[in-house]
Amino acid sequence: MGEQKNAQAPQTQDVNQLLKIRREKLAELQENGKDPFIITKYDVTHHSQEVKDHFHELEGKTVTIAGRMMSKRVMGKASFCNIQDLKGNIQSYVARDSIGEDEYKAFKKMDIGDLVGLKGEVFKTKTGEISIHASEVTLLSKSLQILPEKFHGLTNTDIRYRQRYVDLIMNPEVKDTFIKRSQIIAAIRKYLAGQGFMEVETPMLVSNAGGAAARPFETHFNALDEDLKLRISLELYLKRLIVGGLERVYEIGRVFRNEGLDTRHNPEFTLMELYQAYTDYNGMMDLTENLYRFVAQEVLGTTTIVYNGIQMDLGKPFERITMVDAVKKYTGVDFNEIHTLDEARAVAREHHVEYEERHSKGEILNLFFEEFVEEHLVQPTFLMDHPVEISPLTKRKPENPEYVERFEFFMNGWEMANAYSELNDPIDQRERFKAQEEQLAQGNEEANTTDEDFLNALEIGMPPTGGIGYGIDRMVMLMTDSAAIRDVLLFPTMKSVKE
Repeated sequence: MGEQKNAQAPQTQDVNQLLKIRREKLAELQENGKDPFIITKYDVTHHSQEVKDHFHELEGKTVTIAGRMMSKRVMGKASFCNIQDLKGNIQSYVARDSIGEDEYKAFKKMDIGDLVGLKGEVFKTKTGEISIHASEVTLLSKSLQILPEKFHGLTNTDIRYRQRYVDLIMNPEVKDTFIKRSQIIAAIRKYLAGQGFMEVETPMLVSNAGGAAARPFETHFNALDEDLKLRISLELYLKRLIVGGLERVYEIGRVFRNEGLDTRHNPEFTLMELYQAYTDYNGMMDLTENLYRFVAQEVLGTTTIVYNGIQMDLGKPFERITMVDAVKKYTGVDFNEIHTLDEARAVAREHHVEYEERHSKGEILNLFFEEFVEEHLVQPTFLMDHPVEISPLTKRKPENPEYVERFEFFMNGWEMANAYSELNDPIDQRERFKAQEEQLAQGNEEANTTDEDFLNALEIGMPPTGGIGYGIDRMVMLMTDSAAIRDVLLFPTMKSVKE
């Protein structure tokens, strides 16, 4: 019974013995007709933080709270305990004379981690702490496991991610991150609703996974005896809706890519794509700038965010620079002066940029960008006008058809969004799909395949359209100062633990 006096996990006592005691306590409750697991509801009037925030109105009044007991100090006929709920935690004073002798005995047998309902009067202790003077304490659920003493730090990240439920109980900052994540997504929806966008849902199981350069997961649908893939993008279905006349559509949803794990990549992640008829990639830049500002102001109360000690200012106009100019700025190499593949290969060798035989001049330009430029784009930057070879779904620039009307939005050296003036020429689109299939045949597992129904939709006629995809998880990472994508996914993908 020694563990009940504080929230620390046992160091010297045998854990199995303590677990056994908890089960014995439950059995005793059940034998006495006080099984906590048969309780179906408990009427809560306030959360802990509301009691603290509105103390002047609530002092002397009766409130009912519910949550997890995180600490307990038994001192003879009176005790203190701390109850943690969604909004925070609050101290409660539990006295035998206030709740009754039998109830006090029952309270003394409660354990750290138990879920309790508590009714009582709001008051302030002699030390000035806002507390609740309990008149009733109800055991709502028995905790049969023992909460750890500490649940943070690098050594425990694996357990934290696997047992997120314990992580959320023990680490208030983790709970705060996920509350902010929810607020960020709500703010995005609020902004887009104000701009006349309609939220839609499109299939996750598809016969042709297109719209991005990524390797899909494959599965089998028994009812139709057909192989299907999990979507890697939202693009091709949303564009069909633009063809259908919906004009402004977006979707926030999970996509799946069969690739590696690192601090910025998880095989399933949250993507938002939106498409707006009768605009181009310049319209998408304006929308992105305004959206990011709105969300930061709404959720954080400021347009200046700090990530890993670095300040990023969303209040100022975002920089706009072409890929060719960015590469020239950071390497001195001007791809406007490079006219052949041989010249591109020569300059790549000169700068120790590794390329493959199949890489075109445009792809070598992109390799230069990734190698020398990306890390420098810390402040909000639109990196514009990519080579056509790496942009199979994008309109060419009328004045220079080697390049397309595309931008990637960068912050902190990370790609945060990818946008196009969407290709709406079905003949050109078929040729681009064909080029992608040739890449597939040469061993590029991330290349697209021809989607005949999508081409049919384009032949019906798609208006000039601006489109963009946002990495929501990275946006949350930046706005919550989270080091890894796993810190902003409630249940990140983990290797199975062998029993």
